[in-house]
Amino acid sequence: MSKPQRPTLAEIRSKWPATVAITKAAVAIGCSSSYLYDQIRKGASPVKTIPVGKRRVVVTADLVRLLSGEERAA
Repeated sequence: MSKPQRPTLAEIRSKWPATVAITKAAVAIGCSSSYLYDQIRKGASPVKTIPVGKRRVVVTADLVRLLSGEERAA
């Protein structure tokens, strides 16, 4: 089984919806989904997540912020 290809920042900005699954965000960040889930559970996630029903999703704008090297708002 091959690893999913990592998207470019331009692709994320132009083609991704406002929120994405944690597994998809993990591929973009370059970490495993289990690592990102663990960071979210610990309250140490590098990206903002929001609850949608019984699951959480990553806010794409915050993912773009992280990948572009912008500072996180206080």
